[in-house]
Amino acid sequence: MSYVDDTALELAQKAFAEAKASGEAKIVEDIGELLGASSQSLQESYLTFVRVLRAEERARKMLAESAAKRGD
Repeated sequence: MSYVDDTALELAQKAFAEAKASGEAKIVEDIGELLGASSQSLQESYLTFVRVLRAEERARKMLAESAAKRGD
């Protein structure tokens, strides 16, 4: 990956962790806005990783719920 992608992924992961730890989900969006004010490229990559992380979280939850229904 490029420096921008590496940085965006790291920031997205840290933002998700902070949102979970603090209960303040808005921090993820706030960081996106902050990035957009100075680097549109970094913001776009960050927002892509945010969508990917959210999709992953939903998919893993669905898989866990399916496994729980089967008794696994």
